[in-house]
Amino acid sequence: MTSFGLYVIITNPVLKHTTIAEICVKHNIKMLQLREKNISDKQLLSIAKDIRSITRNSQTNFVINDRPDIAVLAEADYLHLGQDDIPIEKARKIVGENIKIGLSTHSIQQAKIALTKKPNYIGFGPIYPTNAKIKPDKPVGTEQLKQVIDFANIPVVAIGGIFPENIKSIISAGSKNIAMVRYLMQTKDFEKNLINILNILKQWKHNYNMLST
Repeated sequence: MTSFGLYVIITNPVLKHTTIAEICVKHNIKMLQLREKNISDKQLLSIAKDIRSITRNSQTNFVINDRPDIAVLAEADYLHLGQDDIPIEKARKIVGENIKIGLSTHSIQQAKIALTKKPNYIGFGPIYPTNAKIKPDKPVGTEQLKQVIDFANIPVVAIGGIFPENIKSIISAGSKNIAMVRYLMQTKDFEKNLINILNILKQWKHNYNMLST
């Protein structure tokens, strides 16, 4: 099963979108999502195309949130859909077969339903309380995260309220894919914070491999 590692979500960043994209490509981040809900379509498409020009031919997959039309126009690698967005069946008719699709889920039941729709991955959360969204869902906790990881046959991305001080509990629940927003976006030290998380994940992988041998 594919492991994304750190999944970076760009939402109202302190730094320029293109600066973040360049740093993500530099550090071989596998998933970079553009999630901007409070800008015009023209701005969104412009930013998306700029990011795509940076991620093209790199190891960094570019993900567009919510908007299948923007995903097509920007030639994104993935489209990410929420529970209230266009149904995945209709989105596939717009984006075709070349753009993969991820789905957000906020409960075990939603995760089970999402799996029947055959997305390429699901997001699960918020694991912890978060204010990254205007109307955040109820935290699901690490026990439910572990349950979903155990029955899912595709990658599960943990998201919501994740910071360095609690990331190890996410890892202990079995998550190999971790999405972060505030810790990375609300700072001028994006690269420093990014490296910190990558080191934590690298150390966990090393410890896991040691235990497995």
